Formats: sequence, structure tokens, C-alpha cells
Amino acid sequence: MIKAIEIYTTGTCPFCIRAKALLDRKKVSYTEFRVDHTPAYVDEAVKRSGGRTTVPQIFIGEVHVGGCDELYALEKEKKLDALLGL
Repeated sequence: MIKAIEIYTTGTCPFCIRAKALLDRKKVSYTEFRVDHTPAYVDEAVKRSGGRTTVPQIFIGEVHVGGCDELYALEKEKKLDALLGL
């Protein structure tokens, strides 16, 4: 079963664009929270991520993946598909 994916982003962040591109290649849907459009999402992302203030912040199910680098590391280690539920 594919897990819910949530990603906190801004429109111009190259790391956000890269992370979303990987998720798009995996053909999984995700909910994007644009912190540049809704400032309240900043506090929410910081709280959920344990204090991290950078974007993207990615959550797969109940797991806080981290940012773009961590997402790509999971892919490289062949662990992303299992986490996604693919």
C-alpha cells in the first residue's frame, strides 16, 4: 500500500524541485505545502521535523525522511520503494 507523502517546499528551491522530480518519476502522489504561500506552514514544518528550518522537509507515512539529500540517499540505497510502499 502506498503511504501518504507530504512535502514542505518553496516555489524556487532547487532542492524542492529535485525532490519532487524523484517522487514524480516514482509516479507517487504527494501533498505539497508551500511555505512561501502560507507562512503558518513554516511553524508546522519546523515542529514536525524536530526543529529543521530548511526546505524541503519530506514525510512518508509517519516517517520524517528529511530533505532532498536524504530522499536521494534512500533511493541510492534501494530503500525508497519499500518506504513508499511500492
